[in-house]
Amino acid sequence: MEHVTSTPTMKAPAERFTGDVYLNMIQAPTEPARLAAGLVRFTPGARTNWHSHALGQVLYVTDGVGLVGTRDGSVARISAGETLKCPVGEEHWHGATDTNLMAHIALVVGDGSGGDGTTWLEPVTDEQYNAALANI
Repeated sequence: MEHVTSTPTMKAPAERFTGDVYLNMIQAPTEPARLAAGLVRFTPGARTNWHSHALGQVLYVTDGVGLVGTRDGSVARISAGETLKCPVGEEHWHGATDTNLMAHIALVVGDGSGGDGTTWLEPVTDEQYNAALANI
């Protein structure tokens, strides 16, 4: 058993996020286990870049209100206590609304190469983000 009493908070990398986003890693995808888990906190308007996951992703919202968007224009509004599952390979983004913070625990299964199986893509434009806000 390992009792972890705290993990350091780090600012999420600007090349993968728009706005102020903070991350506490809960578990890195180290062999033989492949689970990667992190608590991610988004300030209003902050969001991920477009990305996909080799083995999918599960988001469990712990606080606030957020959005998850897909390439086909679908948008889900997510709130504290809700879970959203992103399918294998689906390009998507997630973040806070323009007026609320949002925090979620992100869970992914690594691809066996030591990484978390995420493919990071281009930023979500302000136009794409504003269109998502208009659709909720």
